[in-house]
Amino acid sequence: MTASNGKQGGTHGPERPGDRGQKPEDPGGGLLMGRPFGVPVYVAPSWFLVAILITWIFGSQLKDVLPELGAARYLVSLFFAIAFYASVLVHELAHTVAALRFQLPVRRIQLQFFGGVSEIEKESESPGREFVLAFVGPLLSLVLTGLFYGAMQGVRAGTVPGVLLAGLMVSNLLVAIFNLLPGLPLDGGRMLRAVVWKISGKPMTGTVVAAWTGRALAIAVLIGLPLLTYSNELSRGGGGVGTGAITDALLAAVLAAIIWTGAGNALRMARLRERLPDLQARSLTRRAVPVSADTPLSEALRRANEAGARALVVVDVNGEPRAVVREAAIVGVPEHRRPWVGVGGLAQDLKPGMRVSVELAGEDLLDTLRTTPASEYLVVEPTGEVYGVLSAADVERAFVDAMAKPAH
Repeated sequence: MTASNGKQGGTHGPERPGDRGQKPEDPGGGLLMGRPFGVPVYVAPSWFLVAILITWIFGSQLKDVLPELGAARYLVSLFFAIAFYASVLVHELAHTVAALRFQLPVRRIQLQFFGGVSEIEKESESPGREFVLAFVGPLLSLVLTGLFYGAMQGVRAGTVPGVLLAGLMVSNLLVAIFNLLPGLPLDGGRMLRAVVWKISGKPMTGTVVAAWTGRALAIAVLIGLPLLTYSNELSRGGGGVGTGAITDALLAAVLAAIIWTGAGNALRMARLRERLPDLQARSLTRRAVPVSADTPLSEALRRANEAGARALVVVDVNGEPRAVVREAAIVGVPEHRRPWVGVGGLAQDLKPGMRVSVELAGEDLLDTLRTTPASEYLVVEPTGEVYGVLSAADVERAFVDAMAKPAH
């Protein structure tokens, strides 16, 4: 139930620069339910398991509260599970609307095991925006809590509507409280990050503090929840470890694992962004020589060697660039055949998006290359003059090298 930055799913690493962009209907996201505000909403397969679990648990509780329902209580419980996740969706839509308001692209919303996540693809520009972006989710959950409480006043207690409204009120209150806990990846952790960022002036400092607070929170949940349940059983005169204590221990372990993993992912993504400025198109671009399409490959390579260049650009009769010669295609031509092979047959025509600015760097550079997947790109000056050729393989190697550097 958080707004996450970057391509996380909190869970997977950055795409390679030459990889194909994500399809709108992402099969890895689960079942596509709709596109509110233009953002796809997916229901992950794990949600169905949780919905079944909620239906079973809530239905078992209704046996004592509404015994006259009989087996129909499980239909009421299923409605509660769906209504609860609709509330979670409202929570995530609050993050999404705030992100779009701040002109931050949102990749998708995914409802999954233990809540949902809004995948926001860029960092907030200021700690104030970061705080607002994180706070609106719990705020909407608190608003829903108040709305369900108000609706309860208009129905009779002990009826199906009364029980459903009470359950939704309590569940939304718990969602708000849980997400306000001050540790990443929860919304409260992002709020803490924003506060530390504001005080220190360094977003990385805020991330480190909030991530380690999240890890401490994970340990507290892992140990504290089972101890609390066990203490309650002892206070009621129970002996030994009951089913409730075992269930809560398993729940605590799952929650702690989610929080610990999320905090670690947030820390890794922050360190990644800290190093991304090292990726600069200007420094990674290969010098290129212009050649006509009918130039033999051997002659083109001779000219490149004389000029100290490592790339070839195919130009027309007016000297305008029309294609870039693929390095992989050059390697695939045996040396004895190179005098008989024209470079035009080894080139990739320049498509929209394959001309990139020499000023691109960091995340903007990676986003540009993801938009138009290719092996080579023509790099141009702001004036339109050709600067050289950028290889996606060079960017990938530079990315790996940047990740291997020790953190600042």
